[in-house]
Amino acid sequence: MKAEIITIGDEILSGQTLNTNAAYIGEVLSEIHVDVNRAVVVGDKEDAILEAFRRAFAHNDIVLVTGGLGPTHDDLTLDCIVKFFNTELVRSEEVLKDITKIFEKRKREITHSNVAQSMVPKISDVIRNYNGTAPGVWIEKDGKIFVAMPGVPFEMKEMMTGYVIPRLTDEKLETKDNRITKSLLTTGIPESFVFERLGNLEELLNENVLAFLPSIFGVRLRITVDGKDADDAQNIMSHIEQQIRTKVGQYIYGTENDLLEEVVGKLLLERDLTIATAESCTGGLISSRLTNVAGSSGYFERGIVTYSNGAKVELLKIDEDMIEKYGAVSMEVARLMAEGVKAISGTDIGLSVTGIMGPGGATYNKPVGLVYIGYCDANICTAREFIFGDERMQNKDRTSQAALDMLRRKILGIEYED
Repeated sequence: MKAEIITIGDEILSGQTLNTNAAYIGEVLSEIHVDVNRAVVVGDKEDAILEAFRRAFAHNDIVLVTGGLGPTHDDLTLDCIVKFFNTELVRSEEVLKDITKIFEKRKREITHSNVAQSMVPKISDVIRNYNGTAPGVWIEKDGKIFVAMPGVPFEMKEMMTGYVIPRLTDEKLETKDNRITKSLLTTGIPESFVFERLGNLEELLNENVLAFLPSIFGVRLRITVDGKDADDAQNIMSHIEQQIRTKVGQYIYGTENDLLEEVVGKLLLERDLTIATAESCTGGLISSRLTNVAGSSGYFERGIVTYSNGAKVELLKIDEDMIEKYGAVSMEVARLMAEGVKAISGTDIGLSVTGIMGPGGATYNKPVGLVYIGYCDANICTAREFIFGDERMQNKDRTSQAALDMLRRKILGIEYED
């Protein structure tokens, strides 16, 4: 089946808001083997929205729309749906009850504009919104499906996983047990390096598909396999995965939607290890990621942001002469930071970062993007140099990822390739 995704909103066109909805919808549709042919963004203009509806509905089996279902004057999606399908709005008592409950829970008075959100197209099935006030709608006409959902990402995602995908799977799609997909998540290796290491892809895949999906945190390798039946597909997948792991296995930290902080958290729990962090350039980001994981109190003892030289001396007991001699951004200071935080916290592991995030602060010998990550346990206290890019926020994200990956490698005994 063919699908098109339409995202509505001036904020998307202007670049004020990233279009993460289309990426998410495309990903979950691909998992049930719906082919997304096109994704478009239109502004809050009736003519543009109606034209997008016409084109998408004419050329696809499924149309999925997000945005423009709110209570304000520039939310035009519902009116456009009414005009496009030549229908009318009717009140949904079910939706009104949902909206009323939300306002009662928040101890706020319901407004007229929110009550108006209980109006839905007469020909539609309501997709209830458990996280907000705007319902979604499901319309079937001429053998095709039209779905509209709110633009708020967590509201849209709940509708996709709780209603849209199950209904598509149950009612409209033929199950293809002979086609399966799997994602291997890598970090610490660029896309081009992965490509080179895998070698002859035609020989590796034998007409199956491998997609390289890079992000700031690493490269997702998505394998799609077609077999004669379910068992054949699984055997082919296992064979391809094993070959990939043989060639780039040290860089693979998880599968599907694993997060690196979850992976290292599990490793720490399994080995009954505790950790403390000392961060300079990342300002607490590593601690934040570690504590985003439920149950992290079982292994995370403390995180200290020692941003200034004075904080490094006072809190981590680093000799001022060492900072003066080598500089705050140095291999030596990173190692001492990891050693210091381990000592004062009494944990099994100390992890530290220091670096130059930019745009300023660089010198001839120490450019923007230079980072040192320190690690200390009962057997070794060491540090490693990394060089990232020029953009401050990306450098912080990349540093946190590299630090967590260094922790993963040390726990598992995986050495770096120099």
